[in-house]
Amino acid sequence: MSKADECCQPQLQQPQPALNAQAAPSGQLKTVLQIEQMDCPTEEQLIRDKLQSLSCISALQFNLLERQLQVQHQPGSLADIIAAIAELNMRAVPLQAGQTAVQSKIDMHGTWALALAGVLAAIAEVLELLAFKASWLVFVVALASVALIGWPILKKGWVAVLNRNLNINALMSIAVTGAFFIGHWPEAAMVTFLFALAERIEVHSLLRARDAVRSLMVLAPEYALVQQTDGHWHSQPVAEVAVGSLVRIAPGARVALDGEIVAGASAFDQSSITGESIPVDKKQGDALFAGTLNTHSEITYRTTALADDTLLAKIMHRVQEAQSSQAPTQRFVDAFARIYTPAVVGIAIMVALLPPILLSLSWWDWLYNALVLLVIACPCALVISTPVAVVSALTSAARAGILIKGGVYLEQAHKLDVVVVDKTGTLTQGRPKLMHSHYVQDEQQVLPLIAAMTQRSDHPVSKAVFAGLGSTQAAVATDFSAVPGQGVRAKIAGMEYYLGNLHMLDDLGLLDTAITQSVTALQQQGFSVSVLASTQQVLAWFAVQDPLKDSSAQAVAQLHRLGIKTLMLSGDNQFSVQRIAQEAGITEARAQLFPDDKLQAIKQLQQQGLRVAMVGDGINDAPALAQADIGFAMGNLGSDTAIETADIALLDDDLRRVPQLMQLSQATMRVLRQNIGLALGLKAVFLALAVAGEATMWMAVFADTGASLLVTFNSLRLLKLAGLHKQ
Repeated sequence: MSKADECCQPQLQQPQPALNAQAAPSGQLKTVLQIEQMDCPTEEQLIRDKLQSLSCISALQFNLLERQLQVQHQPGSLADIIAAIAELNMRAVPLQAGQTAVQSKIDMHGTWALALAGVLAAIAEVLELLAFKASWLVFVVALASVALIGWPILKKGWVAVLNRNLNINALMSIAVTGAFFIGHWPEAAMVTFLFALAERIEVHSLLRARDAVRSLMVLAPEYALVQQTDGHWHSQPVAEVAVGSLVRIAPGARVALDGEIVAGASAFDQSSITGESIPVDKKQGDALFAGTLNTHSEITYRTTALADDTLLAKIMHRVQEAQSSQAPTQRFVDAFARIYTPAVVGIAIMVALLPPILLSLSWWDWLYNALVLLVIACPCALVISTPVAVVSALTSAARAGILIKGGVYLEQAHKLDVVVVDKTGTLTQGRPKLMHSHYVQDEQQVLPLIAAMTQRSDHPVSKAVFAGLGSTQAAVATDFSAVPGQGVRAKIAGMEYYLGNLHMLDDLGLLDTAITQSVTALQQQGFSVSVLASTQQVLAWFAVQDPLKDSSAQAVAQLHRLGIKTLMLSGDNQFSVQRIAQEAGITEARAQLFPDDKLQAIKQLQQQGLRVAMVGDGINDAPALAQADIGFAMGNLGSDTAIETADIALLDDDLRRVPQLMQLSQATMRVLRQNIGLALGLKAVFLALAVAGEATMWMAVFADTGASLLVTFNSLRLLKLAGLHKQ
């Protein structure tokens, strides 16, 4: 017994995914191990069975596509864990926080050996078909073929048998050995070759999905041009750049780290982060995000995050965590596979024994049929049918600016009945804009006055009016003060001026029927109105509103076409809420709600048996987002609150991503059903043929590895889903 096996067996619990985390609760550590030999559920189960005997481990989290295992363990126990994995003929390499796996290289020696083994297996088959008299030559040729490529399979199989695990390597080893024993030498060689070939193709196809996830991270350059303490600029690894450093980025280059522009202006292609197809103009004070592309001008910016804390790094980590967590379909498939394999092995034993005993049939023939059944027994295709599809869909969503926390939300999205939306920042732009101006007196004389009154005000309406005036030169204002509940006042050129609501006009004695009707009409359309007046007369009024996003009405229409009901819940006034609801096409809207009112509204919908999604800004809508079956947060391009708290974050704040995700969810479920049907269907057909004595061993290999390839290629289609395009 090894040192690692001397520990007692703990009760493993399901961990919360947190790849590359270094600290864990209760003084334990979380370590990510890179295990290149772990590329399918066969190795995962073998490692799981081995490590659960170690009392120093409290949780395991597998990520097959990245070939990574996260272990939550006691300090000082890592060496024992690595040693235990080594006993399975696998090498575990600890990864540091933020470190990615080394890219696998193609083994050219293995490729030539595989090709030669295939030629030898074919020669053995030909010699057998020609009834070659020198049977020893057939045996030698077949044995040479198996020796070239079969030793790794036999070694893995022996390790699995010693660990009481009937995986595909163990079953294949028994089947090939048995085939040699009963004289089926050419078939044993051909089966070994086909199995090794299919395994190689399967690994390469899985690497495609693996590389698709990694492509999110390689967008950021490895080096940045950083200003040093002596004022000179030098190229420096991004991992060594401190927060607050000045970085210069040339036209056509990608941003290395998150930051804020301090000099220059340019347009940035943010499609790699948000899915937006149109570059976004950025100027001094605007935020930049690692991985985005500077299109035309040199920029200097100050970094605001380390390499591991950029928005791009967070997206990558969330995708990794999501692909590590099991979706409901995957949990069902894993549970089914644990029953399926022993059942088929039991059938194989009965096939080997019952016909010869009960019907006096040939022992050798039915032993061969039992060996065929052993190859069919492995559930690899079934088990791998779900994670590859889910990861492909998660990656496709991330590329479009949809960050999903786990496969469970991906699967549930197509089942939604109601999408509840907040108004400000979700349906609307979240920034009031000056929409209408009405000048009672000469515009050129009034413009400097209104600029002076709004320039110093912190009120959102005043800010919107000032921004809408453009480059107007403001007059000099003195004695500026606020009038509670009414507006502001100031002196300009010795005269008093007022900017406020109708109550202020009434107190000044300037309110008449015409002004009241005009302002009230605008307010009933959802506008916030400010009136500028002197002590003698009204000079102008300005109407401000938070406009609807161009994409909101399209998103609502798409949801309705999918049969989804929409409901708006807002804390704003009834006029504004009704106007936005009408413009967006939402049939039901409720106004003047507090956060708890939104929470209760969602609970009422759920009590009616409806599955509800909530779309909000991730902060004041937090209770409603948490209560909903799926919470969508507007990502605000890097809002930590949105990314950390919501089930799904929409990084470009585009509501059209919600119906897009629902379509992706539908496509994913179709692929999952197709995969499970393919895996089980092929197994059932060849199982029936084997029981009837009509199947051959190479057919069994196709039933296993062939099915694995089919479900993998089918899943990879989700990486390029036509319906999930950039808008």
